[in-house]
Amino acid sequence: MNNIWGLIVSYVFIFLVIGISTVLQKKNVLKDEGARKFIHIGVAHWWIIAMVFFDNVYFAIIPPITFIILNYASYKMNLIKSMERGGKGNLGTVYFPISLLILVLLTFTDVIGASTYIGAIGILIMGYGDGLAAVIGKKYGKHPLAFGKSFEGSITMFIVSFLVTFVILIRYGSLASAVLVGLGVAIAGTVIELFTPKGLDNLTVPLGTAILAFILLLI
Repeated sequence: MNNIWGLIVSYVFIFLVIGISTVLQKKNVLKDEGARKFIHIGVAHWWIIAMVFFDNVYFAIIPPITFIILNYASYKMNLIKSMERGGKGNLGTVYFPISLLILVLLTFTDVIGASTYIGAIGILIMGYGDGLAAVIGKKYGKHPLAFGKSFEGSITMFIVSFLVTFVILIRYGSLASAVLVGLGVAIAGTVIELFTPKGLDNLTVPLGTAILAFILLLI
């Protein structure tokens, strides 16, 4: 029954985030990019719902699969305007749930022996790190780097990635591992985010940081 509740809470939560973003965009509280990043950061919290409710991987993969299909349909037909960028060629909204699906399969099973909090590191870095880096970079970025990204955005990515990793690992591990792994993951996440173009960072950032965190913790 817990897994059924997980599905109900998942869909209510995700559509609530999208709905709030749409309303804020229509009322001009958020601009187009702000609405997208609101969804980007908000939906990342689904991983916490998954950790709380799901103990069966077959239930846990249902929401990501649903939103791979829904987001692709929205990309093709511009169904959810607050979520889409103008023009084609950026499948970031589709890559997001693909990352969720892959990390669910890796951490909700014994495939590699990774715990679900490893997935949380990758997904919340993608949500907060990548999301806030874009917001800060767009508003305050004065020193351009690669792929239209800025030094200011990359510094934001580094700080947020470290904090996300540190907060999660201090809950599940030691202070030393939280600091050392946090620094390693933050550096890697910043570099990956900087050099990944066209929304592909919604794949490379969560998968890269989660896998690196897992490897560093093994070491």
